[in-house]
Amino acid sequence: MITSPSNPKVAYLRSLHDARGRKEAQAFLVEGPRVLTAALDYGVTPLLVLYQPEVLERTVWGRVLLGRLLDLARQSRCNVVPVTERVLARASDTQTPSGLVAAVALGAVDADALRARREQRLRPIVLILDGVADPGNVGTLLRSALAADVDEVWLMPGCADVYSPKVVRAAAGAHFAQPVRSHDSWEACAAALAAHADKPQVLLAEAGGSQPYYAYNLTRPTWLIVGNEAHGPSPVARQLATGVLTIPLFNKVESLNAAIAGSVVLFEASRQRCQDRG
Repeated sequence: MITSPSNPKVAYLRSLHDARGRKEAQAFLVEGPRVLTAALDYGVTPLLVLYQPEVLERTVWGRVLLGRLLDLARQSRCNVVPVTERVLARASDTQTPSGLVAAVALGAVDADALRARREQRLRPIVLILDGVADPGNVGTLLRSALAADVDEVWLMPGCADVYSPKVVRAAAGAHFAQPVRSHDSWEACAAALAAHADKPQVLLAEAGGSQPYYAYNLTRPTWLIVGNEAHGPSPVARQLATGVLTIPLFNKVESLNAAIAGSVVLFEASRQRCQDRG
């Protein structure tokens, strides 16, 4: 058991709290039994797990995962080490650690690798996040994208780091199944659109638009753009858009949270596909 907060394994996990450390280590931080359970369920084995047995024993999720961690340790599939609560608090990015902190290789969630593992079927929606800066919104949209069976999620400049601990927690395991790509420029996005054989419709989600979201045919190839929480879509996103959709609101509510608005449209697309299949 690790009892010292200055242990090198703790320092390694703390380095993953920021983008520079993640880039150097080519790994990201995973916290809590639910997120790590999702990783294991999708066949992703962590590089390192520090866990506190007594904390995990306090919840059903923790107790179940504890057995799986002990199996991993016995099989020597990864480095699984018990720690004290003080050490866990040092390694954690949260105020109240939920029993474990782990590192997962970025390569394990590479978009092409995830695509290769997915069940092959038509997925007409690509979700494009245009400067969505709040980590909670990015993580929630990743979770909704996976639940709505989105083909890919693209993060454009200005978005929160998809591998930041807050995004990973909010996504609740979506990183291990939903292909995500970060694009350095809109030029790459425009080039991909121009080269796309199916010529997708590009729909911009915006408050105050004239066309309700459910009026569009979302069973056809569609790129859905969700813009920045405060400033809305960027000028280049507006240029790419072939249509603007909106969510009708009542009682003088001007707009919805970006994650809620995007999720509403994604699940309408899912509903239309299910209806189309009969």
